[in-house]
Amino acid sequence: MSAPGTARIGTRARAGEQLAGALVRMPCEEIVEMLAVAGLDFVLVDCEHGPDDVAMLRTHIAYADAHGLPVLVRIGEQEHHLAQRALDQGAHGIVAPHVESAEQADALIRALRYPPLGERGFATYPRAGRFGSVTADQHRATAGSILVLAMLESPAAIGRAGEIVARDGIDGYLVGVADLGAARAVGDPTVAEMLDAVHADPATAHTVRADLAGGADAAAASFDGGAQMVVHNLTQVMMEAFRGLSRRRTLPG
Repeated sequence: MSAPGTARIGTRARAGEQLAGALVRMPCEEIVEMLAVAGLDFVLVDCEHGPDDVAMLRTHIAYADAHGLPVLVRIGEQEHHLAQRALDQGAHGIVAPHVESAEQADALIRALRYPPLGERGFATYPRAGRFGSVTADQHRATAGSILVLAMLESPAAIGRAGEIVARDGIDGYLVGVADLGAARAVGDPTVAEMLDAVHADPATAHTVRADLAGGADAAAASFDGGAQMVVHNLTQVMMEAFRGLSRRRTLPG
């Protein structure tokens, strides 16, 4: 629910800014606040593998909004109704898993974009419309800047990446490396080879590329390699820190 005039995360990403965020898949408002205070550009709340329902998601969005931290939401596979409700509650964008084809991308666009591009129901009275305090035209303009990223998570999706990101209303892509590895069959290219192929594909070159990263070095490599957005796997970062705390030093003697 950004104030009018505030630069939206979708606008910044499409302009080519390098943006760093974190993937949160646990219900903890303080973590969202800490990410904002630490200076990250956005938070991605994971509703695919995390426990958040709409009520908890709204709480995370409200806490983030108080600090001016944009929220993206990863929905479950084809959970278009959850995506619509997340946007109404003030999310700045949607990350959609397992987009396998241009047809599935079109279905996502129909759910998330207002007419004439899509079929999303129009309402200015939820949080995204500042509870009815903005005009319909203002709300429509703000909604037009939402960020929509398609997750590519199979060899087939990698092969169709250009078709998927070419759909009007899809801003870019994020490769789900773990699912890609799980879906890979004997004889398929390696995950590294598929990543190289999709990153080098001219058909994806002018869209927003988001990468998952497990730490600062991986994030730096992604930015150097052409990513506009890096999403830190916060669970991985925290567990590595916790394991470090649990290691006992060997005392002399």
